[in-house]
Amino acid sequence: MPELIASPFLDEYLVLRPGDDNSVQIPFARYLELSKVASTGAEAPHWLIDGARQAWGLELPARRSLRDSVLVRAPSPYGMARASYEINKGCDYDCPHCYLGLKRFEGMPWADKVRLLDIMHDAGVLWLQITGGEPLIDRDFPEAYSYAYDLGIMLTISTNGSQLHKPKILETLTERPPHHLSLSVYGAAEETYDGFTRNRGAFGRFIRGLDAAREAGLRLQLNIVITKDNADEFAAMEQLAERYGQVFVFTNMSPTIQGDATPIPEQAAKYLRKRKPFTGCNAGHTFFHADPFGHASICKIGRDPHIPLMQEGIEGLKRLGGIADGLQLRTGGCAGCTFGQKDADGNPGGCTTCRPMAKLYQEAKAPRNMYCQHPDPEPVR
Repeated sequence: MPELIASPFLDEYLVLRPGDDNSVQIPFARYLELSKVASTGAEAPHWLIDGARQAWGLELPARRSLRDSVLVRAPSPYGMARASYEINKGCDYDCPHCYLGLKRFEGMPWADKVRLLDIMHDAGVLWLQITGGEPLIDRDFPEAYSYAYDLGIMLTISTNGSQLHKPKILETLTERPPHHLSLSVYGAAEETYDGFTRNRGAFGRFIRGLDAAREAGLRLQLNIVITKDNADEFAAMEQLAERYGQVFVFTNMSPTIQGDATPIPEQAAKYLRKRKPFTGCNAGHTFFHADPFGHASICKIGRDPHIPLMQEGIEGLKRLGGIADGLQLRTGGCAGCTFGQKDADGNPGGCTTCRPMAKLYQEAKAPRNMYCQHPDPEPVR
């Protein structure tokens, strides 16, 4: 298992330590030096030994081959830097706000999971979010996680925490520490939490998981999800979360990925926030999402068209950029709006709404002010 990873990342070259926030940016010449040293089996250069000591308090073994402690990743011609992998849509909770809608427990066999992770590695993915459903209940999670870690991928996990107290899960994550675990907080009391997740005993397992992860030294990020069912406990949820890690707050619910409006009424009106204007993103260009069947899409929201990676292989990723650009064009559902139209010179319009997101809201027949940042559209003349 590598203690450090040296890797290209977009236009930069980084040295990182799994499970740690610190990273060291190095010039291209030093990255080439590390690549050469790793290929010859020579010792780590002095500048890396000094840098590891300063950045992480890590003493790299002296007079030993660099490749015993540092994994040097090769550049990729595909230009992907980040990805998310929905290893399984199945979940042990049944939360009413969930954007997945119907959560079937299904996915690929082990051999295809390995192939997908190899594709991600070869595409240049340095940061990978493993999500679900609930990823920790997938039968192959420990093996898939360990395989990705050993490829030199920096990992984060989005989980409800219900399985974190289990010995095999804890052993997997302590032997190969993730960058962080991201856990959702649905209530501060057993009655609220169990009622919202529709799972008796869920709050007790959640707290056991938090305690076990903290005792194991894993880095935690707590995401407070405010809904109409738990809004009265916001202050208590905040106090609970602050005991364990960094805290973020989420208030706006979206339709399901099928355009079902069911999650929207779960919002707590008092806590809703105005969406920030969409200014573009790298989805499909340097980032992609993979569902449980290895279908690659530009992100979790814009899932169609998608690339069947198990059939097309890594070359299919070359089509994602064009799909991303096409999805962001002004398409249907905004009749009469002129913001997205090209001007006389062919320049793009000024729409500040993510088109794949808007499409889901429109399919759910949601009020326009829930997803559109513009004033009332101008009539077409």
